[in-house]
Amino acid sequence: MDGNTVYTDKRCEDVGAMDHLPRVTAGISGSSGIYRAGCARTLSDLVYQVTAAIENKDVNRLASLYQWNGISNASANRILNKLEVIVDRPLVDIAPVRPAPPPVVDENGVVVDDNSDGYYPQTATRQRPVGLRLEQTLKNGSTPSRTVFGLRRAYKCFWITL
Repeated sequence: MDGNTVYTDKRCEDVGAMDHLPRVTAGISGSSGIYRAGCARTLSDLVYQVTAAIENKDVNRLASLYQWNGISNASANRILNKLEVIVDRPLVDIAPVRPAPPPVVDENGVVVDDNSDGYYPQTATRQRPVGLRLEQTLKNGSTPSRTVFGLRRAYKCFWITL
């Protein structure tokens, strides 16, 4: 419940945790459907689409969320191979990646804390995510695996990049 990822063979409720992934249900249309027309206009919609692609082991669906602008044929083949590996792994969680805040400086502009220790002071405004971190396991179901997708906005839609 504190935001940390937990690997267990028990139900989430049994260890005081909760499932982060949106549940994908079978259907044709609407937000509960597996296939939807158009692009992901919100970050939550993108997370849903990524989740649905991985749960259905559908590399083409995951590829439809990728921003392919400016990618050569050779690079596209390498990216598709990576996406295929991603959809073959069980998905545990998807979390936003936010940029690190700027260093804390005093009134003279001298850096007091460079924020390299992982503790970030609270700010009034929350920074927008710059990526999505996929927590997965390898096919054995216990070895953790992590992939970070970059986020891009184009044509009023969210897209992923590697």
